[in-house]
Amino acid sequence: MKLSREEVQAIARLARLDLNDQDITMYAEQLSVVLEYVEMLAELNTDEVPETTQVTGLTDVFREDLVVETDPGTKRALLEAFPHRAGAFLKVRAVFDDTSDQD
Repeated sequence: MKLSREEVQAIARLARLDLNDQDITMYAEQLSVVLEYVEMLAELNTDEVPETTQVTGLTDVFREDLVVETDPGTKRALLEAFPHRAGAFLKVRAVFDDTSDQD
């Protein structure tokens, strides 16, 4: 499957990537190769292959989620070490912004 420049640009916009023309050309070629390989795999007959969700034999280990009080001195030291604070809260850059295209 050959991806067009417009498709790569749409994918980049969804991933919030700022690509230049050279990047778009490179990713169009590379992603097309990956999709062609996936198309080859889709042609394989897997009727006799059992469904598999886990092959290592490992299992999840769960523990109870407990709230533990922090020593006031430790909490104060951590807060003081953080560069941007608002009282007892840490200020960080916004993860989500409101600059997305509204279609």
